[in-house]
Amino acid sequence: MSKIDGARWKLSTLLATALLRRRISIGSDVRFLGLPIISGTEFGKIIIGARTSLTSDRRGTALGVRGPVILRLMTSGARIEIGEDCGLSGTVICAAKSVRIGARCLLGSDVMIFDTDFHNPEPEGRRYARTDWGRVSAATAIGDDVFIGTGTRVMKGVTIGDGCIIGAGSVVVSDIAPFTVAAGSPARVLRPVQRKQPDDC
Repeated sequence: MSKIDGARWKLSTLLATALLRRRISIGSDVRFLGLPIISGTEFGKIIIGARTSLTSDRRGTALGVRGPVILRLMTSGARIEIGEDCGLSGTVICAAKSVRIGARCLLGSDVMIFDTDFHNPEPEGRRYARTDWGRVSAATAIGDDVFIGTGTRVMKGVTIGDGCIIGAGSVVVSDIAPFTVAAGSPARVLRPVQRKQPDDC
């Protein structure tokens, strides 16, 4: 990392931490490049684990990002929890109930994760009807050590198990078993994750 890039990270981190520390829980050594958009904190809680990085600037990742990291709570009691040592790049997370991301997860550029359909299913008056959040929302969870490829969408009620890899551009609408590679729209398991073998004695 160049001195200029290092300075950008440092200045962004100082500014973002100063602006956000009263609204969300920020662990030690969390880093920001660019300012994220945080909203709905009057409804519930947002927790960012220690040593996590949030990249909202196109210069901070190889693919760039289309927009800033967005963390948004939609309803009373909603919660977003991001574990330690995670990396988010232009990620959008919306929670009406709960979105939980485990430790050491990498979320590629412009990944979107949400736990709600946002609108009622009935076509009559859908645009103006008051959303029945309890009916159209279900908690979403991502395990530890998960890598989610760029442009992926993770839908409501989904659980992605520990150690998974989700291919770029996937749409995840059902649970993904731990330590598997999944991809597609809808995402399907393709094979097990290749894991390191202990050295022979």
